[in-house]
Amino acid sequence: MIQHLLLFLGPARARALFILIAATGLLSLILNVVRDAGDWVALVQTALALFALVGAAIIIGGRMDAQERGRWLGVLIPALGAIGLGLTVLPQYLGVLVGGAVGWVVVGLFIFRSRAPEGLKQAVKYFRRNEYAEAVKELDQVIKGDPQNPNHYRFRGEVLRVWGKLDRARRDYLKMTELVPDSALAFNGLSEVQLQMGDLRGALAAAQKAAALSPGDWVALYNLGMIADRLAESQQVIEQLDKALALKVNDSRHRALIYFYLARAHTRLNDMTAAGAALDQLKRHRVGLEEWERILSSDQATTLRDILGADIQQATRLANGEIELAALAQTKAAVQ
Repeated sequence: MIQHLLLFLGPARARALFILIAATGLLSLILNVVRDAGDWVALVQTALALFALVGAAIIIGGRMDAQERGRWLGVLIPALGAIGLGLTVLPQYLGVLVGGAVGWVVVGLFIFRSRAPEGLKQAVKYFRRNEYAEAVKELDQVIKGDPQNPNHYRFRGEVLRVWGKLDRARRDYLKMTELVPDSALAFNGLSEVQLQMGDLRGALAAAQKAAALSPGDWVALYNLGMIADRLAESQQVIEQLDKALALKVNDSRHRALIYFYLARAHTRLNDMTAAGAALDQLKRHRVGLEEWERILSSDQATTLRDILGADIQQATRLANGEIELAALAQTKAAVQ
């Protein structure tokens, strides 16, 4: 959950939120030492608490689009007002007011629940039925009505990728990076679509940007490792994927491919001991390879099959003992 929050905020806002909470919390703890100095200490601590709450709301709210920000303001302003009242004017009723604030947040989330545009709902239905042209037409209208919402471009980009319209998908991800230039999610998407297009250097640059924006996100490191594998830059494969594994990749499918790419990189470097260790790990992730096989059998997996199909097939044969590690060294680098 924390990783998702940091990814959503971006490095600058995440750093600001950390500094805000750490600074106000530290000052409040320091003031506990001088509580005997007078009533002013409690007033300052109250002010610090309110400052932290308001500051956090501004930092997080500033990252949301206008509609979502308005929704949360409607939910949080009355709650913060009640808590502020309890901290300042009516401290004897603080418990009651905090309980009321929490209750209002729960009720407010239902009252001000997000209402997706009808065109977006229709686009989802078309997409599930593999009617990509119709889905894109609906999304065109949604974007026309709300052109500053990066999530609409992301969804249209995903539909276009599945449809095979990769250049149009790339333009949508580029638009996302313009709207939210500190979004690792946008640059990860751009990297993946450029990889599908065979633009390895462009994919590498976008993945490097995503990794810089979100150093705690394993997805960007995984993408960097996969691109380095395509370029046969084996040392980079090992460096990036070892970093990804250190961040606890819980997804069995991606762990399977990570160990496959590590086995191939170590084999290319003629480090057969390390390659054998990676192969042992790959064999423990056969379930992940089976999941990949099920996903690739879907009608919507055409572009995914193009980019990962050969790797998954070779990884499965390797895990099942149908080929030896030495065969991995014969795999040629992709066209740059």
